[in-house]
Amino acid sequence: MRILLAIDDSECSEAATRAVIAHFPREGTEVLVLHADEWPNQLPTSLPFVEGPTAAAEVLDVRDERRRQGEELVARTAQRLQSAGFRANTTVREGDARDAILDAAAQWSSDVIVLGSHGRKGVTRFLLGSVSETIVRHAPCSVEVVRAK
Repeated sequence: MRILLAIDDSECSEAATRAVIAHFPREGTEVLVLHADEWPNQLPTSLPFVEGPTAAAEVLDVRDERRRQGEELVARTAQRLQSAGFRANTTVREGDARDAILDAAAQWSSDVIVLGSHGRKGVTRFLLGSVSETIVRHAPCSVEVVRAK
């Protein structure tokens, strides 16, 4: 079985990781731990106004730091899964989380996608959208959406 575990640094993703460990067999199961960095959507608001000869370097430094944090996040999660008896690999992709998850699931031939739900409602959901809803609607495989308690 091939599980795509899509995570960010949230309690919802922690719940999704716990769900994989609790609900899926270890033998014959491989997990791809994916983090999508929605670069440059979440840049600090001051960064686009940086000027001068170091402007590009400052933007790239922020990008590199975000990449490093994403790689640390997936590495920690993969280590937990490996300690629990799963085979685990990692990937960090840039871009919209919805696209990154759907593309990775198709390219990797996932049997199931597991991800957390932030449980946004109302205006927040309307403005930010629901990653999990998009994945459920468009995934090439089964999807398990996990809520944090």
